[in-house]
Amino acid sequence: QVQVVESGGGLVQPGGSLRLSCAASGSIGRLYAMGWYRQAPGKQRELVATITSGSGGSTNYVDSVKGRFTISRDNAKNTVYLQMNSLKPEDTAVYYCFAQIHAGLSIDPYWGQGTQVTVSS
Repeated sequence: QVQVVESGGGLVQPGGSLRLSCAASGSIGRLYAMGWYRQAPGKQRELVATITSGSGGSTNYVDSVKGRFTISRDNAKNTVYLQMNSLKPEDTAVYYCFAQIHAGLSIDPYWGQGTQVTVSS
């Protein structure tokens, strides 16, 4: 079995920072791309950031977080991070981690349970 577990959400004031973590564990054959989605109340789930596997990992961000959020990964720990700076109220959402994992005969996406990020004064 494979588990993907997020941590690091919470309440922060506008302009503040948070760091989300997401660790994959279990019967992992190989870990490919990892990333974060978010879903705000009444809105569709939005892809926030992704990072590919391998040293150096190529990254991509949704325009609204460019320059404020940084995605990184520690391949030795099967962990991906999302450093969020200069947070805005519109960043409030449940953040979901995903990991593309080869754990059997195919490569499938695995999801975390979500972590709430609330930006409010």
